[in-house]
Amino acid sequence: MRVLGVDPGLTRCGVGVVDGAAGRALRMVAVGVVRTPSDAPAPERLLLIERGIEEWLDAQRPDAVAVERVFSQHNVRTVMGTAQASAVAILCAARRGLPVALHTPSEVKAAVTGSGRADKAQVGAMVTRLLRLDAPPKPADAADALALAICHLWRAPAQDRLLRARAAGAPARAATAARAAAPGVRRTARPAGQSAAGRGAPRTDRAGQDLPEPRDREIRRDPA
Repeated sequence: MRVLGVDPGLTRCGVGVVDGAAGRALRMVAVGVVRTPSDAPAPERLLLIERGIEEWLDAQRPDAVAVERVFSQHNVRTVMGTAQASAVAILCAARRGLPVALHTPSEVKAAVTGSGRADKAQVGAMVTRLLRLDAPPKPADAADALALAICHLWRAPAQDRLLRARAAGAPARAATAARAAAPGVRRTARPAGQSAAGRGAPRTDRAGQDLPEPRDREIRRDPA
């Protein structure tokens, strides 16, 4: 399986392609950065990112695209630009019918280093080790893109099994919900002590003789 990882950003959008599968050796195919001038208008920068990602998709032909999920930060302007670049990458993949996966930074760090709090240096070191590279990819955006691809390669099988399990259970859940919502179907709890025959069934002794209800029994007292 070949995955294109995208670390979105307006100034530097990291891209990296990795071949591999869970439990098998990984191989880096290509890595780089799509750059845009910081003084250019936002629409022009997004167009440059779109063209750059399209070139990578044409050249590498990935089976899936993994994009970092954008979270809110203190700098609203920065997170807006990152979200816009992320949307461009998702759009490019969707236009070609490629599956897109979003992974949080913590998920990527945990998958690559074993800790969701690892810093960029640790991520770069583990990417270098896993892909058997001579040195960590530069800049850090490129290493992050490779880490995204690795994360998806390792997590995709488990995610697919979960989706298949949910899909298999959907018809049964729908049938149960339909029966519960059907008109005229009403379930009531049976009062304690009531038999399956229903309320009012006669009480009998061992010989089969009818017994009077408790409220109908006479209270007999021996004469003094």
